[in-house]
This record gives sequence, C-alpha cells and structure tokens, in this order.
Amino acid sequence: MTEPSTLSSTSLVGLVARREISARIRDKNFIISSAVILVLLLGSMALQVVLQSGTEESRIGVVGATPGLEQALQAQGDALEVDVSVVELDDQAAATAAIEAEDVDSALVVQDGEYELLVQESAGGSLEAIVQGAVAQLSLAEQLAEAGISDVTVPEVPVTALDPDADQDGQRVVAAIIGAALLYGLLILFGQFIAQGVVEEKSSRVVELLLATMKPWQLLAGKILGLGVLGLAQIVVIAVVGVAGAITFDVVDIPGDLVGTAISVVLWFVLAYAFYAAIFAVAASLVSRQEDLGTVLMPTTLVLVVAFVVGIQAASAPDGTLAVVTSFVPGLSPLVMPVRQAAGEVAIWEIGLSVVLMLAAVALIVRLGGRIYAGALLRTSGKLKMREALRAERS
Repeated sequence: MTEPSTLSSTSLVGLVARREISARIRDKNFIISSAVILVLLLGSMALQVVLQSGTEESRIGVVGATPGLEQALQAQGDALEVDVSVVELDDQAAATAAIEAEDVDSALVVQDGEYELLVQESAGGSLEAIVQGAVAQLSLAEQLAEAGISDVTVPEVPVTALDPDADQDGQRVVAAIIGAALLYGLLILFGQFIAQGVVEEKSSRVVELLLATMKPWQLLAGKILGLGVLGLAQIVVIAVVGVAGAITFDVVDIPGDLVGTAISVVLWFVLAYAFYAAIFAVAASLVSRQEDLGTVLMPTTLVLVVAFVVGIQAASAPDGTLAVVTSFVPGLSPLVMPVRQAAGEVAIWEIGLSVVLMLAAVALIVRLGGRIYAGALLRTSGKLKMREALRAERS
C-alpha cells in the first residue's frame, strides 16, 4: 500500500475531498435539509396549481324562470369566472327552504316582471354582479323587442396587452428569487459544515495527524472541493427537480427561460461557494471550540443576509443604483446578479465584469485565507486573531 507521504498534491486533495463527501453524505442534517427543500419546492408548486385551478361556484335557485334567464346567468358567470348552476324551484317557500338547507346559495324570484334575490345573510360582490347583469341583459332584450328591434349587433372589444411578456418576466423573477433563497440557504448550510469540521479536527487533535502527511493548503483545498462537489450536486438535483416539477405542473409558460435562470443560479453557486467556503474555513480555524463558532461566523453570515435582502429588492428595481452597484461587489453579486438578469436587461459586459471580480476575490481569499488557515490550525489555545495567525504562518 502506498504511504500517504508519497502521494501527490492532487491525490492528497482528492483523499480529503472524498473523506468530506463520505462523512457529510451520511450526515442526518444534510439528508433532512435536502429532503425538506425538495418537499417545500414541490409542495409550493402543487399548492399554486390547486389555487389557480380552483374555480368559484355559485348555485342559484330560480322561481318563475323566464326564457333566456338561465343562459343569461351562466353567461354572466362565465364573464366573471364563476361556474353558475341554475336550479328551478316551485315557489318562494321552496326557495327559502333550499337556501336554509344550503341546497342553493341564493334564489332569484321572478313575479309579475319583478325580480327579488333571496340570500341567507348577504350577497357577495360576484353573485350580485351576475344577477344584476343577467337581469339587465334580459330587460334590455325585452325593451328592444317591444320597440321592434330584434337584430342587435354587439361589437367585440379586442384586448391589446401593452406588455405581453410581463407574465413571463414575472415567472423568471420568481424563479430567480427562489434560486437566490436556495443559494443563501445552501451557502449557510455548507459553510457551517466546513466550519464545524475544522473545529472538530482541531479540538480532537486529528488535524495534527493530517498535517503530518499533507500541507495546510492541501487540507483546505480538499475540504472546499469535497463539500463543493456535494453542494453542486445538491443544487443541480434541486434545479432539475424544480424545473421538471414546474413543467409537469404547468406552472410556467416558457420552460426555456426557466431552464436558463436555473443554469444561471447553479453557475453563480459555484463562484459563491468558492468565495464563502474559504472564508468559513479560515474563520473556523481561529477558534478551538464549537461554542465560539457563532462569534467568528457572524460577520460572514450577516454579509449573506444583506446579499439576500438586496437580491430580493433587485427583483422590483433591477436597474436601481443599489442593485447595480451590489451586483459587482464580490460576495453580494452571486445573490443579486441572477435576480437582475431575470428581472431586466443586463448587458453581457456587466455579467462578465461581475464574474471577473468574483474570480479575483476568490483568488485573493484563497491565497490570504490559506496563510491564515496554515498559521491557525495548530493553535488550539482559545480564540486567535488573524494577525497572530499570519505571524505564526511566517515563523
């Protein structure tokens, strides 16, 4: 068997990465969080379908029906998206009994050309509009007939949408906001995984054994790579299930736009993860107890919260100063730029510049963070300041 010390840097990084994947894929928190995200995603789409498919119904009893009344009531109901069913009743007493027994929602009594609407408590806006419209239609037809006018042409009013793509734009924005929320949640989740792993290794002194066979940067790179592969696989699965569910449930009109938004979110996750994973690992290396993690991780967590809030705001004002500026700020851009792309027109050069700035920031964080990480890993006496860790790395 090959001794670990003879392995190449790539092999050592790979060993650490596989170890992290193996450990976390069996972690209950990881499994539960993945299942919860998928259930919430599919459940929200199913709920949306149920809410959209629900049609208001109204059962109207009629006493003394006149020719054309049933058709007029149903036509008015169709205009107001209400499914109207008409029930013929013998007299007013029968109408009252039917309402009290909840066999009908209301009853329209027609007697000597007069109309009266009976209800249990009050007539809703749609019910009153349906009955008033139907009665007005019949009355107008009768008056025209009395005047000798039988052939009346009612012109159709064409509907012209000033912004026909508004609905599709809204769907893309909703998808981007959901994507930003997933990014936020997954970055917090995997950042915590990395931080907890670092502290566990320091507190148990396992890190001393690991550093006897590899360099600190190899350990850091393996952790980031392993959990990064796991996180990427998770968000890809979520994106695929989400897109497939949206298409299956017919939640979106343009599947291609949804797929494009999902791909954009996944690609931004890669950059965001590389940036924040290094920060979480470096921050965790400064402490030796799980109880101290909250303190050192709080600033980074607050940055993620700000990025998410600004990303939500960018949905309503993608060209606003705040959204535009923050979409170029490393650390904030992964949660802002995808929403801007979905909510408005973003030039290619803007996306390119934002990506370049993120790559530069990732390189800087990894380089500087690697030095802090190397200097802090073997210091297990309480909290350590970054300046002290850098000084220890040089010595």
